Amino acid sequence: MGLSLSPLALIVLLACLTAFHQCNGNPFRKNNPFHHHHHPRFAKHNYRDALTKSIMFFEGQRSGRLPSNQRITWRRDSGLSDGAAMHVDLVGGYYDAGDNVKFGFPMAFTTTMLSWSVIEFGGLMKGELQNAKQAIRWATDYLLKATAHPDTIYVQVGDANQDHSCWERPEDMDTPRSVFKIDKNSPGSDVAGETAAALAAASLVFRRSDPTYSKLLTRRAIRVFQFADKYRGPYSNGLKKVVCPFYCSYSGYQDELLWGAAWLHRATRSPTYLNYIQVNGQILGAAEFDNTFGWDNKHVGARILLSKAFLVQRLKSLHDYKGHADNFICSLIPGAPFSSAQYTPGGLLFKMSDSNMQYVTSTSFLLLTYAKYLTSAHQVVNCGGTRVTPKRLRTIAKKQVIAKATQQFKVCWWFIFFAQLYFILTTNFHGCVMDQVDYLLGDNPLKMSYMVGYGPRYPQRIHHRGSSLPSVANHPAKIQCSAGFNFMKSQSPNPNILVGAVIGGPDQKDRFPDQRSDYEQSEPATYINAPLVGALTYLAHSFGQL
Repeated sequence: MGLSLSPLALIVLLACLTAFHQCNGNPFRKNNPFHHHHHPRFAKHNYRDALTKSIMFFEGQRSGRLPSNQRITWRRDSGLSDGAAMHVDLVGGYYDAGDNVKFGFPMAFTTTMLSWSVIEFGGLMKGELQNAKQAIRWATDYLLKATAHPDTIYVQVGDANQDHSCWERPEDMDTPRSVFKIDKNSPGSDVAGETAAALAAASLVFRRSDPTYSKLLTRRAIRVFQFADKYRGPYSNGLKKVVCPFYCSYSGYQDELLWGAAWLHRATRSPTYLNYIQVNGQILGAAEFDNTFGWDNKHVGARILLSKAFLVQRLKSLHDYKGHADNFICSLIPGAPFSSAQYTPGGLLFKMSDSNMQYVTSTSFLLLTYAKYLTSAHQVVNCGGTRVTPKRLRTIAKKQVIAKATQQFKVCWWFIFFAQLYFILTTNFHGCVMDQVDYLLGDNPLKMSYMVGYGPRYPQRIHHRGSSLPSVANHPAKIQCSAGFNFMKSQSPNPNILVGAVIGGPDQKDRFPDQRSDYEQSEPATYINAPLVGALTYLAHSFGQL
């Protein structure tokens, strides 16, 4: 059937095509700038600088006795008696975000994702590899302490409700450093499964550089997973008053059991875990259509991880995980039959109002990682009959076409429909894009970098106690619990720059008020940065910066 257009429509279409071509260059050209064999000529950002800062951030979140090579120097030792309440040593680890509590669940997920970043892209990191490994080891040293006793995991230090009633530097904190644990009588398969995943993933990071440490991590991961699987239940049941609503296990524990088994399979290559996955995968939700990947729900990550076993290692028994992974990818493709993703007018992936940037960084990492697996296996994604290549996934991880295109071509709404269709049917479409990572780094409607210390304009009043209060060096006297709120309520910029911290980010309309009290948008978190480390490494390498 032919398409008949009026002369006016033809003029408008020609104008749109001309503008579209000017914005995108020739969409039919064969050379994709994200092909892994070529360095593009021009990069919008210094991804290497962003990578350095994204790793440095973790030093600002350290708890315990700080080393002599500490780079964020306004921090000091803190939490040196952690664990004493239960006569155990729980000194070290990370504060997860802007308060002074050590939550084991997000800390373990942070460790898994930092490790995965190094496993997939560490070979490209060059000088930053050692810093990334140190960030991982700061966490795993703590997780080894937390899992020292069989069938017990110490999952939290500090009472969040009491901690949040104060605005104190971690060096000053005098709220109770209560210790909370899971065991046979009060299980927590979710936090235990994630801890097993973290230890297993980290064992791969240190396999060559420190084989003794790697073996210790592997043995502990095996023991912790056995505990998670044998004594089943969500940790939120027994510790509801302590962990909820902060890190309640909303998605249940099944995803962590699948995720933990997947990492143990990769770390040990033992048929025990392959058999476990084959027998229990469906029961544990392998095929569910939940497409949000973060500290609570690991199903998508497990699917991507297990797809490698099929794609690269040719384990045909895990064939279904390629299809499960494809379903996640298809949910992100604008115009695809199963697309469900939402984007802000400026082009940012938007999942939810509270700390949305964590889903931007985790999704970008998964896209790049899956593209790597597909490339190795010479495979593509099938979205309802539409082929999506690894090149396309890398572009999506870095770019998002439709929002910016729609913004610039509102008068050509009908043309955008055909542009969307064309985008799906081709692999080398260079849309008029709003880049996911570049959006985070400053290419957005507000021209605001959402990484502290990167670029000329970044958030000044992040929701972070240590950053917002005078440093110990500048104010040696203790700042009391309630006195700190005078600083929290102040409109002055934070006196201490938490270099590399990525915060929750803008709302669904690209707005960002930069208010310290707005924890949903202004609070950083370790699990926002962890997957970003991998994505920034890939981009820095792709643009010849590493």
